[in-house]
Amino acid sequence: MKMMMVLVLSGLFCVSAAVLHEDLSITGCSDSDGEEMYSVDGEEVWYADFIHQRGVEPQPSFIDHISYPGAYEGAVAHQQVCRSSLKADLHNYKNPPLQLDPPSSPMVYTKEDLVLGEKNDLICYVTGFYPAPVVFSWTRNGDNVTTATSTNVPYPNKDGSFNQFSRLEFTPQPGDLYSCTVHHVALDRPLTRIWDVEKTGPGVGPAVFCGLGLTVGLLGVAAGTFFLIKGNECS
Repeated sequence: MKMMMVLVLSGLFCVSAAVLHEDLSITGCSDSDGEEMYSVDGEEVWYADFIHQRGVEPQPSFIDHISYPGAYEGAVAHQQVCRSSLKADLHNYKNPPLQLDPPSSPMVYTKEDLVLGEKNDLICYVTGFYPAPVVFSWTRNGDNVTTATSTNVPYPNKDGSFNQFSRLEFTPQPGDLYSCTVHHVALDRPLTRIWDVEKTGPGVGPAVFCGLGLTVGLLGVAAGTFFLIKGNECS
């Protein structure tokens, strides 16, 4: 089993006499995985993609991007320090048992109102798990779907657990049946949620976005902006 150590550095900085903003930086590592992420006020503004060896700014194109020159090289160095600390901690604490918190039951919903034959995004969301990450898999009518999917990096909750979502680009057709399956080390067996095109009524996607926007906060800049717009539509 992999051991994950997460180092969380959180600070507050003031931009005016009356407004405080939270700047959060997370460095995490295991024997084979790593994560580095920056956020401001719960908005993910940069993360390290160690697979493709680059930094990613997941902000929509219509805003001014916050750039972090040299951040990826710094993230690589932080991973070396993290793994060295992890090795020392495992030795000093004699390989303590890993805390395992399973994810919530998956929520599956559309990004936009469902219209047959029109492109949309199907989103699968879980929260409350530790350690990160979870692994998502999708099916369409029983067949595995591996293209047109993307998964965000795990995002921390205030209680130390994580939330994460996966996105599937699709064109809904009558009779289509989709499923999202979530795998995690704390689960004896994966969690699966079925989504039926014909049982999903108009407006379900935006309604879920309104609820998430009010209860679980913002999931990255692009998603957070969308939640804000949908939240205004709810009021």
